[in-house]
Amino acid sequence: MAGERIKKTTATEAPEAQAPKAKAAKKGKRIVNSGAVHIQATFNNTIISVTDKTGAVLAASSAGANGFRGSKKGTAFAAGVAAEKALDIAKKNHALNSVDVYVSGIGLGRDAAIRAISTVGIKIDSITDVTPIAHGGVRPKGERKP
Repeated sequence: MAGERIKKTTATEAPEAQAPKAKAAKKGKRIVNSGAVHIQATFNNTIISVTDKTGAVLAASSAGANGFRGSKKGTAFAAGVAAEKALDIAKKNHALNSVDVYVSGIGLGRDAAIRAISTVGIKIDSITDVTPIAHGGVRPKGERKP
């Protein structure tokens, strides 16, 4: 015993023989009857996000994520393909039945994405255009000019 060191443990130190932490249980797939579809249509791409009523994203897709590259991403056909893919995922995984549609932007994919929603078999409750409108901005800093 001479020469052996005795290690004292304090309350703040964790014992070395502690069991490893258990992993968190995976959440099951939520069933969402009604949700919202947010369409962002620009000249270069169209992004579709399917959310529940609180805004949590259930599925998302874009023209670029579906293999379209370059100027083809901004076409109406690419927007339709992206909308079909996102809504298929939401319908299969979350049993989505009806949606409110919010459209933002001035790209070519606006109408095509809305048409794709109805072809998938999801009921559209309302369509709202939330494109921001410029109003001239705030008053610039400095003295007013005559």
